[in-house]
Amino acid sequence: MNSIFTLGLVVGLSVQDTTLGTTVGNLGWEEVAFPRPVFAGDTLRSTTEVVAARASASRPQQGIVTFLHRGFNQRDEEICRCRRVALMLRKQP
Repeated sequence: MNSIFTLGLVVGLSVQDTTLGTTVGNLGWEEVAFPRPVFAGDTLRSTTEVVAARASASRPQQGIVTFLHRGFNQRDEEICRCRRVALMLRKQP
């Protein structure tokens, strides 16, 4: 499979559980890697971990969050990983 499709799928699987309706914008992608290939017929799953979060200095209603996204195939082999930095809406008191 095309690696950009794989990256989009791995990150996209996380949206429903992590960022739906709260992402203001993606600020960057770091350490993108594809340690194993993906083939037609593979079954993929993904995990997402928040590895850093801080309030925005210039936008008090928003914050900067760093996510670690990882994708795995049906044999639990890592097929994709990346860090994504995003501007997110903050929970209001």
